[in-house]
Amino acid sequence: MDIKQIQDLIRFVSKSGVNEVSIEQENFKITIKTNEAPTYVNASIPVQQPQPLAAASAPQPASLPAAAPAPEAAAPVAEASNLITIKSPMIGTFYRSSSPDKPLFVNVGDEISAGTVLCIIEAMKLFNEIESEVSGRIVKVLVDNASPVEYDQPLFLVEPK
Repeated sequence: MDIKQIQDLIRFVSKSGVNEVSIEQENFKITIKTNEAPTYVNASIPVQQPQPLAAASAPQPASLPAAAPAPEAAAPVAEASNLITIKSPMIGTFYRSSSPDKPLFVNVGDEISAGTVLCIIEAMKLFNEIESEVSGRIVKVLVDNASPVEYDQPLFLVEPK
């Protein structure tokens, strides 16, 4: 498998609702696990049943921190109307530089162009450079260095040129 096939598999697993997928070929074995509750599919159970379970579990965690993040979330919406969000193309560990002793790829306020390396995401011991697809100015870095990131998680806010 090449990195593109692995990325596609990660996207599929994250969207499908399965908890774990293992693939084994001649000289290659990959296991992808999510930290979501497993979704069971049974021919005798209608597909609509798992949806209320997800809806029932989502409001409980959201109601606890709702008091603090609600004002915080409202402010970026007003500011973010003209901003572009750069999202993670994969699950892995987010790094702002190629090694601890190297300078950061980008900082808040930096002007970037399409193709500028923004960060590295380590996935299964592979270090993937994440490049910008837009030109503009970095407004905010949304993830701490050496933090785990999920597929499609916002990483940067960019003010387009």
